[in-house]
Amino acid sequence: MDLITPGSGLIFWQLFGFLGLLFILIKFAWKPMLAALEERESSIENALKSAEIARNEMANLKAENEKLLAEARLERDNILKKAQEASNKMIEEAKTEAQKQGAQLIENAKAVIETEKKAALADVKNQVAALTLEVTEKLLKKNLSDDASQKALVDEFVKDLKLN
Repeated sequence: MDLITPGSGLIFWQLFGFLGLLFILIKFAWKPMLAALEERESSIENALKSAEIARNEMANLKAENEKLLAEARLERDNILKKAQEASNKMIEEAKTEAQKQGAQLIENAKAVIETEKKAALADVKNQVAALTLEVTEKLLKKNLSDDASQKALVDEFVKDLKLN
């Protein structure tokens, strides 16, 4: 059992060495170690605060970006709506203008047809008048006293009509 229990001298010298080492550590190393730990603790705390601030700023920036994106989408939709309206208006104006031009062309064509019709009627009237005058002149030249001369005159008129 002597091997397991230490001697009192050994315990004394170990205790004396331990207390001496503890005194030296407290005197020279303890304060710098505590100061380093406090400095490290404060730097970690500052880093956490900075990270929290940065996180808040990122959240604000994200919210601002979302807002700007929503405004841009709204503006894009408005621009597209205005462009569609302008396009529809231009198409409607073009249709209206085409209808007006078509109606104008139809009116012009009707006027030309009416003018041509009047000219043709006037020409027919002139021809009828000329034929009437010719017939009257021939009737007056001929003596219509007997049937034979009337028949000959009618035959002559029919012959003249076939020639024209």
